[in-house]
Amino acid sequence: MSDDESRVFEQCLAAGGVVLFPADTVYGIACDPGNRFAVERMYLLKRRPLSKPSAVMFFALELAFDALPELGPRTRSALSALLPGGVSLLLPNPARRFPLACGEDPETLGLRVPDVPRFADVSWPLLQSSANRAGGADPRRIDEIPELLRAAADLVLDGGELPGTPSTVVDLRSYEHSGDWSVIRAGAVSEERLAAALWSPER
Repeated sequence: MSDDESRVFEQCLAAGGVVLFPADTVYGIACDPGNRFAVERMYLLKRRPLSKPSAVMFFALELAFDALPELGPRTRSALSALLPGGVSLLLPNPARRFPLACGEDPETLGLRVPDVPRFADVSWPLLQSSANRAGGADPRRIDEIPELLRAAADLVLDGGELPGTPSTVVDLRSYEHSGDWSVIRAGAVSEERLAAALWSPER
């Protein structure tokens, strides 16, 4: 992505727009996590209840660390081992950051840092979900995204055909204190790879 394209991406988010974009797993739909109107519009397009959480995405791990300064050293080490990559991580959120992304549980935050070098210059955080209707198939190509979503989006970025397997969802909410973790949804990253990254000699 060129500098001009990066600016267009960020300008769209800043203006309250909805973006369709290629992640490292499937196509996503995203908006500014601090803009209630944009979030409500995105959820309406997906037919997803606002009570359901979505992940906040950054395109660089350093940006995530800056946004979540309360993360402990063990959790930061785990994030450094796993990200960027095809995982979504459930983290403790004692400061209740990004409340519009948290659904009914403001003390849990979903985090994604995908491996998409094309978007390395995008510094804006995204509230993101898969670019489908709630419960629908995860799209691996632009033409698999529901037509209404494509027509309603303010910016559509085509990344060709993607792997098509959604991210693995991993619960790290207890990891800082106990080293415990669990897989909530199997996906792009295997449990064996997770175990190798998350093993802690302190347990």
